[in-house]
Amino acid sequence: MVKLSVIVPFYNVRHYATDTLRSLRANAGEEVEFLLVDDCSEDGTADILRRAAETLPGAVLIRHARNGGLATARNTGIDRARGTYLTFLDGDDWIAPGHLARLLAAAERLGCDFVRTDHVQCTGWARGVHRVPLGRRDVVLDPRGAILPADRTTCVDYPYAWAGVYHRRLLDRGLLRFTDGLRTAEDRPWIWRLHREAESFAVVGLLGVYYRRGVASSLTQIGDVRQLDFLRAFDQVVEETARDRDADRLLPKAVRTYCAVMAHHLGAAGRFEPDVARALRSGVAAALRRLPQPVLSGVLESMDARRANRLRRLRRRSLPARTAAV
Repeated sequence: MVKLSVIVPFYNVRHYATDTLRSLRANAGEEVEFLLVDDCSEDGTADILRRAAETLPGAVLIRHARNGGLATARNTGIDRARGTYLTFLDGDDWIAPGHLARLLAAAERLGCDFVRTDHVQCTGWARGVHRVPLGRRDVVLDPRGAILPADRTTCVDYPYAWAGVYHRRLLDRGLLRFTDGLRTAEDRPWIWRLHREAESFAVVGLLGVYYRRGVASSLTQIGDVRQLDFLRAFDQVVEETARDRDADRLLPKAVRTYCAVMAHHLGAAGRFEPDVARALRSGVAAALRRLPQPVLSGVLESMDARRANRLRRLRRRSLPARTAAV
């Protein structure tokens, strides 16, 4: 009987895949399966996975005929998962020996819909602990209550799917799949949906996931058009939150987070290809038009001046002359 399904997408990560697979081997057990999803790699990753699948206990190798992106690859794994619980790992990250056993034990002890964990960020040789932004630990809580306040970092700002474990009943309720085709920010609509619609969650002080930053092949390091998927992702967050029963309370948080991410990308536009930078500015201007204007005005007033002014300039350009004058 499979208790835990671990979904691990891989795409062109041959320099890191061996470390990832070694860490899985140190967590293998009779109750654990590893769903290794090769998202049509072209750099030799597929050969590494093929060899690993022959020797890694519990490994199931799944190959995409064409590249679909991280969200789609995770969904492929979700569709094949047999475990009572599901968790994730990216193909260029790794986990500590025994981490999965401790994670599963925490989930079974707490009995809630999902459990979130801290993690270690790794940039070169540097290490830093990043914690779930919630002080209460080992207590079952209402996920909706961890969305606010709007002006502080909360659990929806800690979107990492691999920093936690999720009961299968979330899948049965349609809450665990990602938006197909999103290539970046895919975890933003996902984490918001969990916190709006799941019934219970907990945070545990469990360190065992090592998140590798600064990887050259990562989309966070590549300034091409795929980065602009964050606009689609946050549009989805705002649209779904606007339909929520507590929309009047939650929308300011959703809009504020969207604005913060837009301002961040505008501030780093120099790393984008020129045509992508232009598409970024026009995409942000269009997004600002789509947002609920009274909420947006309040958010811009509450943001720091540097970030707010970046957005105000684009907002003024995108508004009709009469509206801008008013």
